[in-house]
Amino acid sequence: MAQTAAPARPERARTTSRRAPARTTPRAGHIHGLDGLRAIAVGAVLVYHLRPTSLPGGFLGVDVFFVISGFLITTLLLRELGTKGRVDLPRFWLRRARRLLPALVSVVVVSVSLAAVAGGDLLVNIGRQVLGALTFSNNWLEIGAGSSYFAQTSPLLFVNFWSLAVEEQFYLLWPPLLGLLLALTSTGRQRVRVALGVAAVSALLMALLHTAGEDATRVYYGTDTHLFGLMIGVALAFAWASPRSWLHSAAWQRWRQPAALAAFAGLLVLMTVLHEDTALTFRGGILTACLLTAVLVAALLGPVGLYQRLLRMPPVAWVGERSYGIYLWHWPLILVLTELLPATTYDSALSWATRALALVLTLVVAGASYRWLEIPVRRDGFTGVWRRWRTALRGGRRTAQVVGGAGVVLLVTTAVAVATAPTTSLTQQQIEANEELVAASAVEREAPEPLPVDADWTVPAAEEISGFGDSIMVTSAHGLTHRWPEISLDAKSNRQWPDGLAAIEQAVDQGTVRRAVVLDFGTNAGVGEPDVVRAALDALGPGRMAVVVNLYGGSYWIPEANAALADVVAEYPNAIIADWYSAIDAEPDKLQSDGIHPDIEGGHLYTDVVADAFAELSERLLEETAGE
Repeated sequence: MAQTAAPARPERARTTSRRAPARTTPRAGHIHGLDGLRAIAVGAVLVYHLRPTSLPGGFLGVDVFFVISGFLITTLLLRELGTKGRVDLPRFWLRRARRLLPALVSVVVVSVSLAAVAGGDLLVNIGRQVLGALTFSNNWLEIGAGSSYFAQTSPLLFVNFWSLAVEEQFYLLWPPLLGLLLALTSTGRQRVRVALGVAAVSALLMALLHTAGEDATRVYYGTDTHLFGLMIGVALAFAWASPRSWLHSAAWQRWRQPAALAAFAGLLVLMTVLHEDTALTFRGGILTACLLTAVLVAALLGPVGLYQRLLRMPPVAWVGERSYGIYLWHWPLILVLTELLPATTYDSALSWATRALALVLTLVVAGASYRWLEIPVRRDGFTGVWRRWRTALRGGRRTAQVVGGAGVVLLVTTAVAVATAPTTSLTQQQIEANEELVAASAVEREAPEPLPVDADWTVPAAEEISGFGDSIMVTSAHGLTHRWPEISLDAKSNRQWPDGLAAIEQAVDQGTVRRAVVLDFGTNAGVGEPDVVRAALDALGPGRMAVVVNLYGGSYWIPEANAALADVVAEYPNAIIADWYSAIDAEPDKLQSDGIHPDIEGGHLYTDVVADAFAELSERLLEETAGE
């Protein structure tokens, strides 16, 4: 996301203060249409965060940014080497700081202050988030803390800063490594192969470390596992700098615009069909998106045609030029507005209005930041802007006084918020408190020896019920144990269906599963593969009554997940759906502040839904067996 540059063609050079062994003069010029690609990238991310059902793979917009950044940074470095024979590393890093820090710092202090006003759980662990944002280590700090990019229960205020951390780590490490690579290789083809080799290793790591059905944050956030987009951009820059590259061939120039159309269509298909919870996304899907983006960038490297003119249309170019600020601002504003204007359902009028307001504010604030903050710092530097502001302040300029006063208030508010922020959300506090109740239930009610399984279809008593679930069952433990004091519960936060299947199979092997079972998994990630649900019901066997609780929340995949659960459960005569979604959707005031987990009253409502399901299942099975 840097300034554009023309290619350089150094054959050997070092990224140091010493002169390169060879120097060439690059063609000067602007890469027309690159801002348009940035607009497409940030637009995809916006749609993904505002309306995920419309573009479930919109997160691939980040990978478009990665390829562009790898290409541009390498091109800029090669150009400087070609014209000056060296790269001034301190000056390069200073330019990066001028480009990144003004918008980033303003987003942090304003967002934290707004979150302090909005309340709720937005400030949970905000100190770690601010540290990660300001030191460009967000991705690794969140990996270390066990955070989830994909969990919907307690989204982080700066969750989108992970990609900025990956890029900045690349900006820091790549320039000296580039000098080493240029010293060890003599041709553009060798350099392209090295860059693609590193990209292949990174993509392979993502594929190997990803486990289907488990949270993918580690492989998604990791610089090591998500480096391939940047390195594909690097390879493209090396190819462009080589005079014998295919990029300079007559054949490519003839076919580059049709290739761009095909690549754009392919990228749109990927953004439409890939999901965050499918293995294909992390086992070739993201890599394919990066390769298609490389084609889109390569198609810009030539005479201006229809493709470039479309990407240079004023509205598209406007968004692209401000894409960095738009990307930074949009997510904190979405969370703050959602907290201030909580909607009961995802598709309610208030929810739509909140998202529309977030989009408008994002564009307005990013536009203002670009004009009055980012451009002045890039043009005049930090010291130049400081001198101008200090002069205006001494001259009694009201605008300077207002800006200075607001800045002080924001900094103080941010410091206080960081110092006093909670480390756990209100929901997590209740989960932890109820986990003790769940653990006590599991220990006290565990069967001493294998239980006999018969065809008893009567409504189960408390001592005949086992429960396996995630944090929804944990937060409902008070209601469950109040109605059924002898119920046996095995529930843990963030437990997905594959984890639940393992727990069920272990309990079946130990003979501790009772004749009536409640299953409730997937709050954070949905169903995934329906066969996992089938395997769980198969493990329980045909002689047990099984109640499967469906899901509730604001995630786009909730309806699809509930439909999948209903389809699977319909295959089993001894199973039934407990319609938690409809029950809590009618009484959203019984949810906690996250809009997902039940409060105390909600836990009793959850218990009523499960009890009604057992009663309905019992009546149905007794009627069926009576007619046989």
